Amino acid sequence: MRNLITDVAGVLVGNAEDMRAATGATVAIFDGGAVASVVTLGGAPGSRMVTSLEPEMVRGNIDAVVLSGGSVYGLDAAGGASAVLCAQGRGATFGGITVPVAVQAILFDLVNGGDKAWLREPVKQRPPYWDLGRDAALAAGDTFALGTAGAGVGATTAGLKGGLGSTSAKTSQGFTVGALVAVNAVGAATIGDGPHFWAGAYERDGEFGGKGWPARLPGDALSIRFKGQPVQATATTIALVATDARLGKAECKRLAIMANDGLGKSLRPVHAPNDGDTVFAAATGKAAALGDAADPKVMTELGTVAADCLARAVARGVYEATALPFANALPDWKTRFGGR
Repeated sequence: MRNLITDVAGVLVGNAEDMRAATGATVAIFDGGAVASVVTLGGAPGSRMVTSLEPEMVRGNIDAVVLSGGSVYGLDAAGGASAVLCAQGRGATFGGITVPVAVQAILFDLVNGGDKAWLREPVKQRPPYWDLGRDAALAAGDTFALGTAGAGVGATTAGLKGGLGSTSAKTSQGFTVGALVAVNAVGAATIGDGPHFWAGAYERDGEFGGKGWPARLPGDALSIRFKGQPVQATATTIALVATDARLGKAECKRLAIMANDGLGKSLRPVHAPNDGDTVFAAATGKAAALGDAADPKVMTELGTVAADCLARAVARGVYEATALPFANALPDWKTRFGGR
């Protein structure tokens, strides 16, 4: 177990970055496809093809999930990823044409200090996201960087640099569950002004500093801290949870609903009006021989473990991040709290 979402059989992940623009994209590819659904609880989402993931829709498997910075410009990333998927022969065939399905969610990182040249000359300059989606898909493999990488490059939280996080775990039945998240929250991942993560109770093996919860909550622990105080639309946390269990779209929908609780366990506040918080859930079916994952008891554990994995991944994304090299950039956790 690498403690990454790629511990789930059939999942590969790649990152690509434009460090000058302080943005990036992350692509999760499903080898053989996956059944998937999605839940969006943020008030200002940006996405591609997510309606097709509702249980009543005809489309079955998907081939990739794309997480990207860039707000609406970032939606180009799925096009670049789709080109790679097509070249690799992934997707369904219609009339001899390969049509892959790459669904996507975006976050807002346009005011983080990077040089967004296409905003100054929108006709002459092309946003980098098609290329980033292509490069991330080409880089997909079993291992990938966390923190200031991929879709986490430009991410921030209230008071600290955000980033890309991932974790995994096993259920008692032997199914593997993993989470992948780009943490660009309007709220905070840490308690008050200290180093302790809201997700501290769920940490495994010191994966984000090993500090747990403080012995006593500080007096300002429940004071609400906003990024942008609080109206600037500089937020959105986007995520994928995956399992090797065999699930239908309705079960994936339930998995996404339960996994969303991981954001509530690790961020405060969350699902705000200017958030676009979106969580995908995918099932590769590679471990179907382990039993009936649609059994309510099995599904309950899958959803609970997925929520815990997502909470851990949020904290890990912040913990592994490094500050952007720009004036007034937010500090990273390790520099601020002496974790390096």
